[in-house]
Amino acid sequence: MPTDADRAGARHARARHSSAKRERRVWPLLLSLALVAAAVGGGLALHRSTSGDLDASTAAADEAAGVRARDQAARAAGVDQVLARRAQAVRANKVDQFLADVDAGNQKLVDRQRTLFANLRQFGFASLRYERLQEQYDQALTDKYGPSTYVVAVAMTYQIRGIDRVPARTMLGYTFTQRDNGRWMLVADTDLDRRLPRGSHQEPWDVGQVLVKRAPRVLVVVEKSQGKLATSLVAKASRAVRAVSGSWPGGWTGSGVVIALDDKVVRGADYTLPKNAEDALAMATWVYRTLPGEVNGVGERTDSYVVVNPRNRAKVDSRILAHEFTHVATAAYGAYAPRWLVEGAATYVEYLPMAGASDLALDTYREKVRTSYLAKAKALPSDATFFQNSDRSYPLSWLAVDYLFQRFGGTEVGTLYRELAALGTSQAARDRIMLEHVGITEAGLFRALQAAAAT
Repeated sequence: MPTDADRAGARHARARHSSAKRERRVWPLLLSLALVAAAVGGGLALHRSTSGDLDASTAAADEAAGVRARDQAARAAGVDQVLARRAQAVRANKVDQFLADVDAGNQKLVDRQRTLFANLRQFGFASLRYERLQEQYDQALTDKYGPSTYVVAVAMTYQIRGIDRVPARTMLGYTFTQRDNGRWMLVADTDLDRRLPRGSHQEPWDVGQVLVKRAPRVLVVVEKSQGKLATSLVAKASRAVRAVSGSWPGGWTGSGVVIALDDKVVRGADYTLPKNAEDALAMATWVYRTLPGEVNGVGERTDSYVVVNPRNRAKVDSRILAHEFTHVATAAYGAYAPRWLVEGAATYVEYLPMAGASDLALDTYREKVRTSYLAKAKALPSDATFFQNSDRSYPLSWLAVDYLFQRFGGTEVGTLYRELAALGTSQAARDRIMLEHVGITEAGLFRALQAAAAT
């Protein structure tokens, strides 16, 4: 019969495996955001469109330019009216108004937009508006839809009631044409999809009929027919939210969003990639206050939503969601914390005692990490190789954060995390921040772990 230590060891083996696979999920997200600058530089203009793009003196001197400027202003004004009506229709629950500006001759588009409306209504937006960004010229689309074709990137600014602390922004692309009566109509809603930045597009309301279920500080999105799964995930997410709130230094007052759809590409998660598809469980994907390309290349983060791998959603439990919600709790701090701290902190919270979950034999696990991983290591896991060696990176990262909590306390660890995430842009900056808060550098922390293991 297995002993408690045996069961604890098995539990830790599974936890390390799932954590490691989870972070193999995050790597494509980081890659996609690193490529955002290339997407923006490739011709997708994200800055706001204005009617004053042409120099006034040139417009006065060049009659043709003046005509183009007036035409652009008229087109922009017409599309702005359409976008305003659509947002108002969602807020007021008026589906006919939402569909009134959709090309009635394209039944697939009408059906897709009707589904979109039904989905949007379920999320319970405290605020919602659409903002026209820069026109995206495409001769092929002009040839397809006619000379009045107006292809435009659109920012959707929203705030889900009881979930989002501040308004968030996401992107979509619309194609409009002007009818003989002068009215602008939506004729396509996917023409720009391939050019939009990954991670700030393809929201859960965009990918088919969904079911949204809520609890305090929890929102779960599943396929329309998956009510039983939604109920299960709401219970698990609620326990995980309470666990992170009670464990993270200073508390966490945010919310947990769990997206568990059949679609393999949602937000920044891509489960079509081989490294993600088989064993990945869930991924915390960034939510933006400003879009990639608006203020900087990668955008400004405000929060994070968790996207579950459709292949493995039955394996998701409260501890796994606590790991991901720790990423959610720290998402707004910044992007520069060392990977060992990011993943070590999430794993630390995941392994703590949690209501509804069996306690883990952490003393046994700590000793195992020291003998099996620390003894063979030469330094803390580096950002560059973390995921290449994830089987040992996660245990060592957990050990480092466990040491910091025991030696310096949660308040200091929380402050250290915030400063490293916001300002740790180089090794010199990281060392300076570490010395200021805990009196040791990353190299010094590794030596401290070795010394503790030797006692």
